[in-house]
Amino acid sequence: MLTWIDFVTRLLNHWFGAPLDALLGKLGIQPIHPGHPINNTFTLELIVFTGLVLFFLVVRLRLNVEKPGKAQHLAEMIHEFVTGQADQVMGHGYEQFLPVVTCLLLFILCCNCVGLFPGIDTPTANPVVPLGLALFTFVYYNWNGLRAQGPIGYLKHFMGPVWWLAPLMFPLEIISHLARILSLTVRLFANMVASDMITIIFFSMIPLALPIAGLGLHLFVAVIQAYIFMLLAMIYLGLATEHAEQH
Repeated sequence: MLTWIDFVTRLLNHWFGAPLDALLGKLGIQPIHPGHPINNTFTLELIVFTGLVLFFLVVRLRLNVEKPGKAQHLAEMIHEFVTGQADQVMGHGYEQFLPVVTCLLLFILCCNCVGLFPGIDTPTANPVVPLGLALFTFVYYNWNGLRAQGPIGYLKHFMGPVWWLAPLMFPLEIISHLARILSLTVRLFANMVASDMITIIFFSMIPLALPIAGLGLHLFVAVIQAYIFMLLAMIYLGLATEHAEQH
């Protein structure tokens, strides 16, 4: 049975499939499904991205100090929440990271909540999506560490508190940092897969209260996992830039 997501995905492949195949070919990447490089997961991500962009545009265009609308109230609540968390976790200098960590929170939360709709798979239950988010976070906090402390100063960050421990600490720190990619990916992916499975089990049961409970559990997991991902991103950013901020 063709769902509306399948229909949108077919349209996107019809319009953009050939150019994407050509681009992937130039990058040396062989598409799994030639002519159909876009799947339902990417379509859902694109819908979430478009929705967030429209939300921010509406807030920006309707900014009103005297009579703020509902969208502005919601945006202010989100900003205050993220600001409070960033101030506690990162301390001084957190302001420059607010746009990225806020977008991470909202994008992951919306992707997680997509699974609340019947017949739609949660994008973050596809391992490629959490992996992409984890790689972006890894590159982002390391880039900001390098920018804040300089190459030499940031390398010292991996060598421990005393010079004679550097040969031992450096490889351990590198492995530890690389393991963060796996940790961020598996935590988000595994929890959303488990949440999807539990929701399906509840929906297979007849009493109405059980499906409602399953949706409530899915929403709870969606919110918690988005918050944890944002919190870990803040912690990694704080650790990467803390020495520069102290000086």
